[in-house]
Amino acid sequence: MTATAAQAATAPKTPPIPEARPETLGLSRSRLQAMSGAFKREIDKGTVPGVTVLVARRGQVGWFEALGKQSPAGPAMALDSIFRLFSMTKPIVSVGIMALVEDGHLLLGDPVAKFIPEFADQKVGIVSGDKLELVPPKRPMTVQDLLRHTSGLTYEHQGDGPVHKLYQQSRVRSRKITNAEHAALVASFPLVCHPGDEFNYSRSTDILGRIIEIVSGKSLGTFLTERILAPLRMAETGFSTSAANAHRLAQPFEADPWTGDKVALFNMLEQPVMESGGGGLVSTTMDYARFALMLRNGGTLDGARIIGRKTLELMASDHLGPDVVANGTLLSPGHGFGLGFAVRRDAGIAPFPGSVGQYFWSGIAGTFFWIDPKEDLFTVFMSQGPGQRDFTRTLVRDLVYAAVD
Repeated sequence: MTATAAQAATAPKTPPIPEARPETLGLSRSRLQAMSGAFKREIDKGTVPGVTVLVARRGQVGWFEALGKQSPAGPAMALDSIFRLFSMTKPIVSVGIMALVEDGHLLLGDPVAKFIPEFADQKVGIVSGDKLELVPPKRPMTVQDLLRHTSGLTYEHQGDGPVHKLYQQSRVRSRKITNAEHAALVASFPLVCHPGDEFNYSRSTDILGRIIEIVSGKSLGTFLTERILAPLRMAETGFSTSAANAHRLAQPFEADPWTGDKVALFNMLEQPVMESGGGGLVSTTMDYARFALMLRNGGTLDGARIIGRKTLELMASDHLGPDVVANGTLLSPGHGFGLGFAVRRDAGIAPFPGSVGQYFWSGIAGTFFWIDPKEDLFTVFMSQGPGQRDFTRTLVRDLVYAAVD
């Protein structure tokens, strides 16, 4: 056995969640089999190379399967295949920042500039005709604004206005700058709106990651491992994975099957300089299911308390209300946003099933999870099909809820 193979053989493994027959959990086996059939059809059509789906109810896994291929020309998808989480990193980092709130190191109402002084001089960019006028913000950006994406920050792909173009023309997407350099760069751009006025999906959670580093005195990766990943025994979640796992990496089609556009995702074997709190983690389906089970349990798993029950209740509540403008298409009708998760506010209105109080988030490459406290249900879905993500998110919701008795 080589040294690498020996290391892989002795590496810590993620313990599985207890399983039960779907019928004992109030899940229809025939409808779950119909879900398999639907995804097999999509895989056969060339929609995505492959997927994994884990459905749990009452704290036990009732359905867990891998379908299709791990990569277009590679082996079959496996239950332990490794995926880029992208924005499904955000809920983990949001729990991390709230753990520091629980420790008394910061308040949700603290201005971001208290921790990162560069944000003290940031202006709001108001488009007037063909000019960008810079005006002082009506109030400081707060930690709560970062958590609920009302900070006034944005993402370069969320628009094509003059502020978005500043993002696009910068090094903000580089994995070779530090979290500190990234935060300073974002602070140098104007805000797209006054803090608190609008929901704009953004690099806010990357800034939260930098605040974690400043407050804890540790790298983001070290902090997350110590406070969340290790206690939850999420042994295969991190900002990269080892070369010994090269055969387990899920990959997308080289070109989008619907548009023909080239698809380029980051190398999971490369340790980045920037540990992106907004989108840098890689993980497995079971690893993320353990995080989801902790949330379902009210903040604990296997005796490890990660976050308080009332803190989690606050996080999973809507923090936008009726007055905040929700820009973009990420929040479907009938939904708001909490502290790190989208939250369902209405039983109807949205074009897919769910329950009031359900909370969830997803990743741009095709990953998705949700927690439904009313039905005591959670689902983790993994794929690497960026262009098909909206379709597969809706499809898996339709199919899983059809199986709830």
